[in-house]
Amino acid sequence: MPDELRSFFENSPVALALGAAEGDNPLIMVNGRFGDLTGYSQKDLAGHNCRILQGPAQDHEPRARLRAFLRDDAATTVRTPILNFRKDGTPFVNLLYMSRLRDLSGRTRYIFASQFDISRAQPDRLRTYDSDLGQTLNRLSPVVAESGIIVEGTLTTIANSAAAIAQARMILANLDNSSIL
Repeated sequence: MPDELRSFFENSPVALALGAAEGDNPLIMVNGRFGDLTGYSQKDLAGHNCRILQGPAQDHEPRARLRAFLRDDAATTVRTPILNFRKDGTPFVNLLYMSRLRDLSGRTRYIFASQFDISRAQPDRLRTYDSDLGQTLNRLSPVVAESGIIVEGTLTTIANSAAAIAQARMILANLDNSSIL
């Protein structure tokens, strides 16, 4: 793991996770913001991937989008709301963004992800997160470039804030009416 990338993660204003590109995509690193959001520490996640957040919910469509992204090496990014659970079992709707970090030969080295709780977010908070994530991606590119890694894709597909929040409310309403909890 390049020191520059580790430092970048630790200092990011948004929740970030970095997974291996091979196998079951185990997490290599999460930052403090990820821990604040999910309740999971780096130590808790050793050997696991982010599916640990999915819990008992039957959130099939977002899971299918994520699996398709991970299977298709040509896919550069994916962004979807998905029902997740904090370490204490509290549900939240995670606006998940994932992209590939590739080496100069084009091989995917890492899966980069950012998380944001849109469960009860206001449109202004989501716009601020979108701006912070955009700045994070812009700052990430030169940091990893020094290590011969390229950030795949851009943040050109940012979801409409009001629509994302409305979708989160529908997901939570469905959860409240289910027998999961």
